[in-house]
Amino acid sequence: MAKLKDRVALVTGAGRGIGRAIALAFFGEGARVAAVARSRAELDSLVQEIDSSGGEALAIAADLFDRRECARVVAEVREQWGPVDILVNNAGLGSSAHPAPAVDLPVDFWDKTLELNLTVPFLLAQAVVPAMIERRWGRVITVASIAGRVGTLHGAAYSASKHGVMGLMRTLALESAGTGVTVNCICPGPVKTVMNDLRIAYDAQRLGMAVEEFESKLTPIGGRLVPEDIAPMAVYLAGEEGRMITGQAFNICGGLLMS
Repeated sequence: MAKLKDRVALVTGAGRGIGRAIALAFFGEGARVAAVARSRAELDSLVQEIDSSGGEALAIAADLFDRRECARVVAEVREQWGPVDILVNNAGLGSSAHPAPAVDLPVDFWDKTLELNLTVPFLLAQAVVPAMIERRWGRVITVASIAGRVGTLHGAAYSASKHGVMGLMRTLALESAGTGVTVNCICPGPVKTVMNDLRIAYDAQRLGMAVEEFESKLTPIGGRLVPEDIAPMAVYLAGEEGRMITGQAFNICGGLLMS
């Protein structure tokens, strides 16, 4: 039986990487998937893949740096399918966009990082959680990072934003406990994505290593994760099996952070 049959899922940053993998995994479990990203081409590819396999998907191109877009996205999903049952906050800005020591980090990059990685999940939660509580069922899943547990060299804004979003979600979990709504985080380690490729190249160069050698030693298990390694945990937390789990953060990191 499909674990998410007829559930309405909203996934941000769904055009590629972890977001795309989660969107496809949700579809595989019977959910209707509203996919949000800036790139229309990537969204159209995802929707075509789901539609051609007999599923239901909705592409919503949005620039989430515009705070008004959060409310518009939720309203568009509601108009198409009704209230959001599952929110996945995955869209994010990584340190690879501007790696630098904290003392040299431009304030505008700090602001952009916290906006997308922390404020957008806050605004989307405000837009969907009241209706979840009213219906006595809902799931909020945020893709944080192991950088939300430890500092990140030359990644102050990213690490601060991920620490912040974990605090936000734990508070939201406490405030919604007992209402049928659960709120959790997934903390990936290094995952093979376009964004992480740039960070890997930066660190390898900084350490005077070949990218292949650096990557092979990144985790105790060996190498990097792939987006499909993250999706099963999202499915678990989104379904009935996860009904007693809230306020938690799960490391999926190849053993890089054992806590």
